[in-house]
Amino acid sequence: MTTMESLIGLVNRIQRACTVLGDYGSGDNSFSSLWEALPSVAVVGGQSSGKSSVLESIVGRDFLPRGSGIVTRRPLVLQLHKTDEGSQEYAEFLHLPRRKFTDFSVVRREIEEETDRITGKTKQISPIPIHLSIYSPNVVNLTLIDLPGLTKVAVEGQPEGIVQEIETMVRSYVEKPNSIILAISPANQDIATSDAIKLAREVDPTGERTFGVLTKLDLMDKGTNALDVLEGRSYRLQHPWVGIVNRSQADINKNINMIVARQKEREYFATSPDYAHLASKMGSEYLAKLLSKHLESVIRARIPSITSMINKTIDELESEMDHLGRPIAVDAGAQLYTILELCRAFDKIFKEHLDGGRPGGDRIYGVFDNQLPAAIRKLPFDRHLSLESVRKIVSEADGYQPHLIAPEQGYRRLIDGSLKYFRGPAEASVDAVHFVLKELVRRSISETRELRRFPTLQAEIAAASGEALERFREESKKTVTRLVDMESSYLTVEFFRKLPHELERLENPGERGANSADKGGNTPAERGRAVNSSASKFDGYSEGHFRRIGSNVSSYIGMVADTLKNTIPKAVVYCQVKEAKTSLLNHFYTQLGKKEGKQLGMMLDEDPALMERRQQCTKRLELYKSARDEIDSVSWAR
Repeated sequence: MTTMESLIGLVNRIQRACTVLGDYGSGDNSFSSLWEALPSVAVVGGQSSGKSSVLESIVGRDFLPRGSGIVTRRPLVLQLHKTDEGSQEYAEFLHLPRRKFTDFSVVRREIEEETDRITGKTKQISPIPIHLSIYSPNVVNLTLIDLPGLTKVAVEGQPEGIVQEIETMVRSYVEKPNSIILAISPANQDIATSDAIKLAREVDPTGERTFGVLTKLDLMDKGTNALDVLEGRSYRLQHPWVGIVNRSQADINKNINMIVARQKEREYFATSPDYAHLASKMGSEYLAKLLSKHLESVIRARIPSITSMINKTIDELESEMDHLGRPIAVDAGAQLYTILELCRAFDKIFKEHLDGGRPGGDRIYGVFDNQLPAAIRKLPFDRHLSLESVRKIVSEADGYQPHLIAPEQGYRRLIDGSLKYFRGPAEASVDAVHFVLKELVRRSISETRELRRFPTLQAEIAAASGEALERFREESKKTVTRLVDMESSYLTVEFFRKLPHELERLENPGERGANSADKGGNTPAERGRAVNSSASKFDGYSEGHFRRIGSNVSSYIGMVADTLKNTIPKAVVYCQVKEAKTSLLNHFYTQLGKKEGKQLGMMLDEDPALMERRQQCTKRLELYKSARDEIDSVSWAR
């Protein structure tokens, strides 16, 4: 195969693959633009101008529907692929993949039936193309697009707007700068009235993209010829006009094959007194070679832009593949490794939230710095240590025998009752941190891009994380309630031992130095005497006495509150936050090791649409990389 054939064949394969893989007409601009960047030949002509006969002559096969009026009602994207000599001819439709048609009468019938599937058995038209590939040693590599014939009036059974619909459809193909226009005009009509030439002139005024084809030369009135047109005097184009002699209706009725028809066409031009001097540049075989040669030159000129577009598409596909993720292996070991990698990716993001790399972890500090102190301030100590409450609790603690020196049992009951209130803020802090951690797990799962492919694994990780956080919460609650209980189980004695000294100092602020030693020493006996002395100064059942007891307990509770404000956060962080950072998924990992390959595979179930999209991307990526390599090799061979 020559370099030219390789280059055009490559373009055909790219176009074919674009359509097979759903790029063309899929709504994806990056892919559709690649298809459109590759040059193709749009066949334009009025109804009954001979378009079908020209195409069949180029292909060398009788395969297109025939009849009067509008026959071509959907665009036919016809891709010709030259094969090795002696190989069998066959056709393939895009809508019937992997089915080879060797009987071209069946191809014609399938075109008719596929047209009817969209338009119905009417004379309606549709812009949805039919894609047909023909593989034959008797063709040149070309992409031809057969379009509905242009018409001036709607016939019975057609809507009034069909004339404009057809023109709009045809224009959508021929207006593209990479489209080569094959304008078909019958020789037995005035070229000035040619629908194809009129449209070509509007979209290609310089004629650089237009090839004029004159059909039905053998049907002209005797004594007339089409030399003015063929020699460019009537209407000049940048490219030479080509005359075609189609098979007659009698030949079609007799099933004269294309090989014989081509021979008769060559003989006609060679023996014609009017066209013999142009015989070497006439006929369907010459037209096919002319188009192929021009197509090759266009492709060569656009190789840089085509390569650039292919590279851009490759970059987009690789980016999408990174987004979709790579295919999952089928063996259990590889699946387990994949799951662990996904878990590590999630765990990394979760830790970033806690450590400050991502937002959210600061809310835990907010629990300790704002919520816990605020909750402690709202505790009902004022009510619990009110005068009436203190009198009641102290009196009940005395029983039938009032206290003689100090109401120790009353003190203890007041302190125990007060300390129990700390359980609420302590447990609320645990719950608040638990809520933050649960929210950070949810956010981390959603932010782990690799996990988005696997909804089942997401659910498994969320469930495992939730179970772990529940265990951490329970342990944390036990710990903080122990801290509160420890404060109740052993009171700070030194605090109360200092109370008599504080009392005497407040009562005798002027006495200092040596005299202070007389107010109470450091021995137990001395402290006892000091308490008796101070107690003797006050009526044990006076209001001031009970107020003093409430004030002393309140001071002690304040000291405990300051302690718990520091120890509760330490316990919560140790039991919940630290554990979440280091062992959130440890139990999950243990369970993973016990699962079989089928169970692991179920955890890696992807959305079928996502899997299909990845397969399509993989195929496209292979196609475009192969195309890039082939274009590079052809470019170097020039």
